[in-house]
Amino acid sequence: MTFHMHKWIKKTKYERESVSNQDNSLFIIGGIGSDDMYESTWMFCVKRILTLPFVLVGVSILTFVFIRFVPVEPAEVILRLSRIAPTPEAIQALREELGTDKPFIMQYLLWVKGVLQLDFGTSFVSKLPVAHELFAKLPATIELAIVAFILILTFSIPLGVVSALYKHSFIDKIIRLFTVLSVSIPTFWLGFILLYLFSLKLGIFPTNGKGSVAHIVLPAFTLALPTIGLFSQFIRSAIIEEYEQPYVKYAQLRGLKKSVILIRHVGRNAAIPISTLFGMTLGNLLGGAVIVEQVFSWPGLGRYLIESITNRDYPVVQCYVLVIAVIYVLANLGTDVLHRLLDPHLMMKDRRE
Repeated sequence: MTFHMHKWIKKTKYERESVSNQDNSLFIIGGIGSDDMYESTWMFCVKRILTLPFVLVGVSILTFVFIRFVPVEPAEVILRLSRIAPTPEAIQALREELGTDKPFIMQYLLWVKGVLQLDFGTSFVSKLPVAHELFAKLPATIELAIVAFILILTFSIPLGVVSALYKHSFIDKIIRLFTVLSVSIPTFWLGFILLYLFSLKLGIFPTNGKGSVAHIVLPAFTLALPTIGLFSQFIRSAIIEEYEQPYVKYAQLRGLKKSVILIRHVGRNAAIPISTLFGMTLGNLLGGAVIVEQVFSWPGLGRYLIESITNRDYPVVQCYVLVIAVIYVLANLGTDVLHRLLDPHLMMKDRRE
């Protein structure tokens, strides 16, 4: 039996080395070399970027249509905010000034013309250029998203790895319970609970605003916690799936250390789908910070959007949606490029097609 096992190991080793050599030569001789690899990636990027204008046009049209379904007249809201009686004459005069009395198609074409000239319009409420106000608040949202992303990386990877290594153990059950709870808790409710415990009762962190490092802890943790639970589950599943592959059993028969198998083999292969998920997260954090910013009075894009929707400030909402759409498309593009660099078989598939 030992002889047959030794013979099977040698045969498997020979087959794996042969397959590995064939795979390596495929990129040099019969498949795609390094120049072809970068050329394929470059062409993929160009194709995706060429679709960006069509995506933005579709998003802008939908935004234009849906925001005008709101029954409240923007002119009336602005007059009330200015403490002016909203008489029919005053409303009509303000509508003519804002341009909302024109037909829908004319309003949209005028807005598109301004966007092509990098003029996103003027806020109905503040009377300031929308782009100036929007990009002034963008750094705060980016800061919150980056800190939340760091927290996601810091907690989700260790939790997922430990849960996979100790599958079906007590610690695995505890981690899985935590991940289920973190995904299930509504973000706004979690934010209020954290405010009550750590700000009002314990007085450890500030209740709202932006200033010191302490101000960002609760908002970032609230934004990151649901994604930490989701990623931990995904990482656990990816690692368990890789451990069930034949190459892991072969590595174990060779006597490789568990740490070597985990880092050099399992971790490398599991990183391909995980990297895709991580790459898409940053865009989701930027677009999903609306509720968190409102709960903690964080002066970012999300809070600005809520105020603009309340005031029926059309130009601000349209510019916000356009900016977030660009961020989403670019984030997805970066994710797809990273996925292709980590998994060259995708580029081979593109080349064959």
